[in-house]
Amino acid sequence: MSIILRKRQKIFVQKCITSLKKHKNTLGVANTGFGKTIALSAICGERINKKKKALIMAHRDELTRQNSAKFQVVNPDISISLFNAEQKSFLGRAVFSMVQTLSMEKHLVKMQPVDLLVVDEAHHSASDTYQRVIGRAKELNKKVEILGVTATPERSDNKGLRKTFSNVADVVTIGEMIQAGHLVPPKALVIDIGTQTQLKNVKKTANDYDQAEVEAIQNTKFNNDQIVVKWLELAKDRPTVIFSSTIAHAEDVMEAFRDAGVDARVIHSKLGIAKRREILEEFDNGEFLVLVNPMVLTEGWDCQICSCVILLRVSSHKSVVIQMVGRGLRKVDPDQHPGVIKRDCLILDFGISLINAGNLNSTVILKDDGKPGDPEDAQKKSCPDCASELPIQTRTCPLCGYEFKVELDENGFYDEAQELRLIEIDLINISPFRWIQLWDSERILIANGFDAWACVCSVNGEDWFSIGGLGRDVKVLGITNRSGAIASSDDFMRQNESARTAKKAAAWMNQPASQKQMQTLLKFGMCQILNKIQAAAYLTFHFNRSKIERLMGV
Repeated sequence: MSIILRKRQKIFVQKCITSLKKHKNTLGVANTGFGKTIALSAICGERINKKKKALIMAHRDELTRQNSAKFQVVNPDISISLFNAEQKSFLGRAVFSMVQTLSMEKHLVKMQPVDLLVVDEAHHSASDTYQRVIGRAKELNKKVEILGVTATPERSDNKGLRKTFSNVADVVTIGEMIQAGHLVPPKALVIDIGTQTQLKNVKKTANDYDQAEVEAIQNTKFNNDQIVVKWLELAKDRPTVIFSSTIAHAEDVMEAFRDAGVDARVIHSKLGIAKRREILEEFDNGEFLVLVNPMVLTEGWDCQICSCVILLRVSSHKSVVIQMVGRGLRKVDPDQHPGVIKRDCLILDFGISLINAGNLNSTVILKDDGKPGDPEDAQKKSCPDCASELPIQTRTCPLCGYEFKVELDENGFYDEAQELRLIEIDLINISPFRWIQLWDSERILIANGFDAWACVCSVNGEDWFSIGGLGRDVKVLGITNRSGAIASSDDFMRQNESARTAKKAAAWMNQPASQKQMQTLLKFGMCQILNKIQAAAYLTFHFNRSKIERLMGV
């Protein structure tokens, strides 16, 4: 393997492999920011040897190409091929396929046996297209193993996943990703503009609340003006995505913002693809601040600069709420958005979605259609109502429906990173690299490898820079909060060093600084006794100080 997995990814991989060996199928749930493509690639690499074959399915061409590219980084020695609209090859030991293409009868009859079938975005696996391919894979090889990975296992159409998966191997929550610094923390506020009581009484259709009825309650000039006033008070400088109940609702909210002098646009399904792409590109470029949509942007779209999400649409499905909120939790890549600082994401709920959801973590419910499920690999937590054992991160008992609720404080706020009470992750301690604090200051950390180095630093203690160096190339990796900067720096080191070089560099902690290191440090006025890794950190900083300070603007 050519990259070093994060510790949490290693745990996920091992749990999925253990469940595959035991059950021949398993579902792994991993939220935004986890790197599930890297994880599923590592699982494939472990489960297929020179004689075995894997098929990795997705429902969009961009996912197929993304998965195949990352697979090659993780498993450079395993051959790959594509089976999609343009190419139809089963020659690789890892075949990446578009399910819409492979599920056609003319292609299914030519399908080859595989030893491992991977379903990306596995919440789609209950659909007919996926079931045709899964059924064919089982016909061709009765011992085939089936792995599903998804961020949101719940389906709004009430179709269960238990037809394909009998167990859940692992659940990686949004809370864990926030604490690990891979997502920015959400700062959520529930605001009642006088409609909460009415919204709680809205009838539900087959899949969710009746959005026409939601619009009738929410979409008034008085309510829309209140939303704009609150936005100007709390989030006026934040790029904002708003989820509305209907297209008409979206257009009226847009007009309310425009009447207040705020540039706002709307995107919906009746717009052409070219126009939608144009609007999204303009928003991503910062050409306007407010983008309103009626559920067009819930899946498959991420905007790194978005730092405020407004919920006007009401949903009873936690998966839908997670999808909406998740649009704003990504960290910013400075290569795409130079100089953009993002420490958190403000979530403003003018309805009851957050109250319904209780928290922002995904609920795992494996069930037959309309019937309770019975996960076999439940772990480490007991339901207070029915005493069933559950995965520790599960927020709703799949057997009796008990909810492990997160309460709002008196101001309507909750902090997911604290309220979820997950074990605090010490990013520095779990890193394979040794992070050195320079001059006993908490505001500058350095890690060294053989080819790369990384620095985490701040001038004001609020805006934290992640800076990475590879050869003569030194660049900003991100500007965010402290944990986010450490996570970005650690990922940079993992991508550019190997497990062997990390271990060798870590061993420098037990070796005294070399004579050459000490001679060079003496020229910089340093004379204290250091070990080899400390000396390397100080030298890295001194030799790159001007570049680091220039990137930080100091």
